[in-house]
Amino acid sequence: MTIGRMENVEVFTAEGKGRGLKATKEFWAADVIFAERAYSAVVFDSLVNFVCHTCFKRQEKLHRCGQCKFAHYCDRTCQKDAWLNHKNECSAIKRYGKVPNENIRLAARIMWRVEREGTGLTEGCLVSVDDLQNHVEHFGEEEQKELRVDVDTFLQYWPPQSQQFSMQYISHIFGVINCNGFTLSDQRGLQAVGVGIFPNLGLVNHDCWPNCTVIFNNGKIELRALGKISEGEELTVSYIDFLNISEERKKQLKKQYYFDCTCEHCQKKLKDDLFLGVKDNPKPSQEVVKEMIQFSKDTLEKIDKARSEGLYHEVVKLCRECLQKQEPVFADTNIYMLRMLSIVSEVLSYLQAFEEASDYARRMVDGYMKLYHPNNAQLGMAVMRAGLTNWHAGNIEVGHGMICKAYAILLVTHGPSHPITKDLEAMRVQTEMELRMFRQNEFMYYKMREAALNNQPMQVMAEPSNEPAPALFHKKQ
Repeated sequence: MTIGRMENVEVFTAEGKGRGLKATKEFWAADVIFAERAYSAVVFDSLVNFVCHTCFKRQEKLHRCGQCKFAHYCDRTCQKDAWLNHKNECSAIKRYGKVPNENIRLAARIMWRVEREGTGLTEGCLVSVDDLQNHVEHFGEEEQKELRVDVDTFLQYWPPQSQQFSMQYISHIFGVINCNGFTLSDQRGLQAVGVGIFPNLGLVNHDCWPNCTVIFNNGKIELRALGKISEGEELTVSYIDFLNISEERKKQLKKQYYFDCTCEHCQKKLKDDLFLGVKDNPKPSQEVVKEMIQFSKDTLEKIDKARSEGLYHEVVKLCRECLQKQEPVFADTNIYMLRMLSIVSEVLSYLQAFEEASDYARRMVDGYMKLYHPNNAQLGMAVMRAGLTNWHAGNIEVGHGMICKAYAILLVTHGPSHPITKDLEAMRVQTEMELRMFRQNEFMYYKMREAALNNQPMQVMAEPSNEPAPALFHKKQ
């Protein structure tokens, strides 16, 4: 099932980290080190009627499986391709009388595949599902309770005529899903739509400042180089977003993935001074800074509540008030300020208040550029959104500059064939043309732009969600 190139990597024992993967040759930015199809994957419970269960693309109209009435597909081709993996699921759902949650569906799909092919290495896999880490021994009381519930439900769902697995093996598979489940995104990479197990990817260790990134594209994941990688160098990806102080990142990694991060950025607390940056002249007292951090945290909680209730004007009001208070205290790279700028620019764009949104978006990008790795996928997406906002606001020069910058980043992180990169290329060509027109005759440009916008519906930004950007690995919250 793996799409080759596994000769580019080899398994080794990484000091203090267990197994890892290292490069067997030199790589440069944007190189695809390997691609891999999922061993097994499922659509999230909340999206089963909106996303194809084979290719994970969002579609307006989907065909439904006539037998179980649960699985949905783009067309007959996707339905035919799915049958090997759906056959057992189809009859199990009919026998069970309802559809179990995504975790149980994924565990069952993995075990039906093990039943078909055995537990050894499948073609192109460097590690078997049996040998992936499960961390069940590190589960806390709450996680142990959830595991017991999942195992009980699984046993009711699992057909009596299928191969019977031990309780220990079933727990192992749930543990593997818990710490190796990879988030699958829709075709444009903007929304998390499912979760899958990719055994080779499971061998890639974490680093907060990694040399690789992972992208889901056209039914497979690609491990892509972010810069020059030497032969023999360990390949790493970041399991979490970098935008946090080292102490918080370490806490998150320990809680979700059960290890202590020893990467250089965490050990040396690199960029922590920027994340908590304060104004220089005059420098605020420690007391004032502490109060402002607390005020920002309280405001973020109020914002979450307002967002979940769809009260977007209230969100904007809270952000404006908070930013006004933060201004004299925080530097432009301070994470509490950047979180406000990110939320307010996104919500104002959704409300089509592009002019105000564009200023906030610019400030956010300026901060991000000083913090993120220059080829970070999340940076690329943020710059793209800020570019669009500025274009909508009529700031054609700034908008075009940001769209070009985002395009350069996404060529590395997503590659030229990814739908979002193609969209961005079309925007880049369009804004370049508009910019030429703008420089030749500003008055005519605005007249034509106004007419064009009146004739076509404005491209409205997606409704802001409370969900963060799709994380690399899927964790049950």
